[in-house]
Parts: sequence; structure tokens; C-alpha cells
Amino acid sequence: MISHVELYVSDLARSARFWDWLLRLLGYEPFQSWAEGRSWRLNGFYLVLVQTPHAHVGAGYHRRRIGLNHLAFAADDRNQVNQVTEALRDRGVRILYEDRHPHAGGPDSYAVFFEDPDRIKVELVAP
Repeated sequence: MISHVELYVSDLARSARFWDWLLRLLGYEPFQSWAEGRSWRLNGFYLVLVQTPHAHVGAGYHRRRIGLNHLAFAADDRNQVNQVTEALRDRGVRILYEDRHPHAGGPDSYAVFFEDPDRIKVELVAP
């Protein structure tokens, strides 16, 4: 089991608002908070956001570079995927692969793909 994942973000306040909303929907609770970071946890796993140092913000993030492609979270069921999809749309979050949604991961997959404020791809997939 993974203990935690730490993501550098370009704007901690903006990303913390987005991730706090999303993670609370998925059952996570706020865990830690300090000047340069925030974290949320669920069942022993925690996700950490850390402010990228100013000297490194300009490079930005792109999932096709070496490193993280996307984060995938397990939904309880298809209904939760549908509810989160509608909530994302209500917040103006772009749904990726809209033309293939909710089967963008393949015919046997039921998921929503979207991006966080830094364009890190996120997936919520039903069992």
C-alpha cells in the first residue's frame, strides 16, 4: 500500500480549494496544514500538496513528460462517478475525453477523467 503522494502545485491556495472540495466528496479528511502545504487522509493514505518554489514554477506541469501521468481514485460505484461528474461540471471543471465519457478508459471501465488547476489528470473510476 502506498503511504502518501506529494504533489508540487503552482498556487497552493487555488489547488487546496479544488482538492479540499474533491477529496471531501470522496471521504478524505483534512490532515495537516502548514504555510507551504496541506494534506488530506483516508484509511492510512494521505495526499499532500506543497507550494512549488518560485524558481521552478515557470516550467509548469505536463503529464506527457517524465513523471506522473495521472492519479486514479476508486469510486464507491457508478452513481458516485455520475454525481462527481455533475459536480465537476457545475464547478466549470473540464471533463476530459467527453466524447467517450464515461467509458474513456475502455468499454469495461466506468470513470470520469478531469484536470486539477495545474492540469494534473485525475480519474475517478467505479469498481
